[in-house]
Amino acid sequence: MIFHASIEADNPAATAAALARLWRGEAFPFPPVAEGSHIVMAGDPRNSAIEVYPRGAQLHYAAGEPEVRTAASPSRHGAVHLAIASPLSPDEVFAVAADAGWTAQRCLRGGMFEVLEVWIDGGFLVEVLTPQMQAQYLATMTPDGWRAALAQAPAMADA
Repeated sequence: MIFHASIEADNPAATAAALARLWRGEAFPFPPVAEGSHIVMAGDPRNSAIEVYPRGAQLHYAAGEPEVRTAASPSRHGAVHLAIASPLSPDEVFAVAADAGWTAQRCLRGGMFEVLEVWIDGGFLVEVLTPQMQAQYLATMTPDGWRAALAQAPAMADA
């Protein structure tokens, strides 16, 4: 289980506010890491959270606490993304994305479950799963479900 994750954004306060809307949670300043950082708290039983750092913030190993450095040429794109549960309907998720100026679309992942792709600042992917999508995800993203998917698509297993 994951308790929290961190992402970077052009405007951490605005990004945190929009993510809080997706969760019906709350956003707060988060000064322990980098100036301008914010944290989104879902208010769920696991205390799920997303820390939002200014674009370019990098964590580096240091004894005791990580050292925060700023990248000279930060990238908007990378391999990391998040999938989050939301109590909102698809229309409500699209409205949050539109209000934040983000691109969003509905997608089917491997014929197994749907997600709403939300692209923060045009470069960071957050897959938002509505209650119906969460049920699909939970029913298919199991070890047995994945074995079945690989059996139906042998080329995927060889990749």
